[in-house]
This record gives sequence, structure tokens and C-alpha cells, in this order.
Amino acid sequence: MNKALIALAIGGFGIGMTEFVIMGILPEIAAALEISIPQAGHFISAYALGVVVGAPLLTGIGSKWPAHKVLLLLMAWFTVFNTLSAFANSYTLLLISRFLSGLPHGAFFGIGAVVAGQLSKPGKSAQAIATMFTGLTVANVLGVPFGTYLGQNFSWNVSFIAVGVVGVLAILSIKFWMPELSRSSTNGIVKDLKVLKKLELWMVILLTTIGTGGFFAWYSYIAPLITEVAGHPEDVVSYAMILAGVGMVVGNLIGAKLAEKFSPIYSVLISLMVMVVVLVANTYLASDKIGVLIMTFIIATVAFTLSTPIQMAVINSAKGSEMLGSSLNQSAFNMGNASGAYLAGLPIAYGYGFTSADFVGAAMAGAGIFIALGVIKIRKQNARKFELQSEPAS
Repeated sequence: MNKALIALAIGGFGIGMTEFVIMGILPEIAAALEISIPQAGHFISAYALGVVVGAPLLTGIGSKWPAHKVLLLLMAWFTVFNTLSAFANSYTLLLISRFLSGLPHGAFFGIGAVVAGQLSKPGKSAQAIATMFTGLTVANVLGVPFGTYLGQNFSWNVSFIAVGVVGVLAILSIKFWMPELSRSSTNGIVKDLKVLKKLELWMVILLTTIGTGGFFAWYSYIAPLITEVAGHPEDVVSYAMILAGVGMVVGNLIGAKLAEKFSPIYSVLISLMVMVVVLVANTYLASDKIGVLIMTFIIATVAFTLSTPIQMAVINSAKGSEMLGSSLNQSAFNMGNASGAYLAGLPIAYGYGFTSADFVGAAMAGAGIFIALGVIKIRKQNARKFELQSEPAS
């Protein structure tokens, strides 16, 4: 069982590396392809779009096959198109390969989260899911800085080859360490889609989009916050990103403990409340050189206490179609990434300064609190209806 979870974590490491390493090598890619840096930013958007499209699509297509085989095929897809990205010699080819690279991301994490829960000991599903997400968080500490170093000192192509190597390791680990599992869905895609009628599921997906968008509102503008607001030299940004990565690892582990102590949805509620506080506090501390680095670690830690509980919350809301619901939540994470960055950029564009992004993030996390309360209310109503229906007729 432990080896199977490690296999999922290795896959998560590769996915985390490819998703974030491109942000550090955009200038190198732009120079090599003779395009502007804003144009190179389209490669980030193309990957995110691939995640949003691929999560429900590939999960649905793979529903009739055993879960371990689907995970193997998804990682093979990931490896092939990330490796091909290294050989793209034009804007169009790299844009297409990045889109195709993103397609298996959501399905892998969505199916993997359910599989991790199935492989865990009773009462330890939160820790098992957190183990898989540890790969993603560790990628921000080790994989992304290493890939950025390769891209900046050798060639941007080498960064994607390194991702391909991690993909091969993930394929081998899944092949030899993952036990044989049942079909991804025993219902079939048509019956699985019926879960989309549930208001509670859509509210949790909205919660993921809005709530995690609060983190991305801050994270998207961390570089200018450190250099222009706090006054650090540019090379400090790399160390701050590693610091944030360490915070993500710690937060992921804390989140699993919270989900075990409280229910997942109450754990999410607690995390969002704390996130509002730390984001607002950062607007006052960001101008201090030491304070901004301390808050970088704290905000990343608090934000990633959400990852495991919110994934468990959506699985609980998609009973009978857990893998589809879990995959859709990965699409929601990426929509949170896009919406957080966009909304936080609006006040900055109007001249309100980079700390205004933190207020936007706090507002999004605050909106997530109200959505979480709505989910809790719906669950209480559903539980009450079930009790009434279960009462014997007098």
C-alpha cells in the first residue's frame, strides 16, 4: 500500500514540476521562440485549459477500465507530451503540446485521490490523499527550482526533458507498485453524469474555485511583492518560492490532520477563516523585508491546509461517482488559479499597488467561507430529510 501511495506521489511530483517550472523559464522560452514574454504566458494558460478540459473527459473515457491501468495510461500520456514539448520549435507547436500535456493532470489527481482513499487503512484516508499531494508540494521545493536552474543555465528544452524523466519513473512505479484495482466506475459514464444534478457538488466545486482563488491572487504577484514592495533584490524571489514550497508541504500535512479531527468541510471552513486573516495581515507586513518572507511561508502553509480536506469534501459530495467529482475538483483548482490571478490584477492595473492583490485574495477566501456555510446547511437539510424518511410510520 505504501509503495502504491509513493507511486502516486511521484506522479504528483512530475505534474507539479511541469505546471510551475514554466513560470521560471518564460524569458528563456520567449527568447528562443522569438516571441514576447506575454505571448509566452499563453503556454501557462494552454496547460490550465488542458486540465479543465481533460479532467472530466479522460475520467469519463477511462471509467470502463481498471483504475490502475487508467493511471498508467494517464502518466504515459503526460510523459509523451511533456517530452515532445522539449522539441517544439515554434509558438504554435509548444502551445499545442502544452495543452495536450495538461489533459491528464486533473484526471490523474482526481482518480488518484479516490484510489489513495481506497488503499488507506480505516480512518486514514486523509493521510493517504495527503501523501499523493505531497508529491505536488515537494515539487515546488525541489523539482521547480531544479528545472528552473536547468532552463536558465542550459536550455529551456532540458527542463521539459527532466519532467519527462520523472514521468518515466512514475510510469515504472505505477506499473510495479500499484495493485490491481477494479474499474474506475462501475456505473458507466452516463450514470456518473447524473451526479452533476446535485447542487451540493456544484457548491463544493465553486468553493474550490473561489476559495483557492484567494491563494492564487496572492501567489501570482509574489515576485513584485518581494522586489518592489519589500525592496529585496530579484535573486531573493527564488528563495522565497522555495520557502513557499516548504510551507505547502507543511500545510498539506496539517490539512490531513485537520480533516481527521474535524469533518473535511469544517476543516475547509477553518482554513479559509485563517486565510482571510493572514492575507489581510500581509498587506501591512509586506513592506518589511523579514516580515514578507515570514508571511510567504505562513500564507502558503495556510493555503495548502485546504488541498486534502477540499478534495475529500468533493468526493463526499459525489457519492457513487467519486472519481468524476474528484476530477472536476481539479478543474476547479485551475479555474481558481486563473480567476485569482485575473481579479487580483485589476486593482493593480488601476494603480492601487501590489498589496491590493492580498485584499482581493482575502475577499475571495471570505466568499469561500459563505459558500462552505451553504454546503454545511445543505448537508444538514439532507441528513434531516433522510432521518424523516427512515422513521417508521406510526
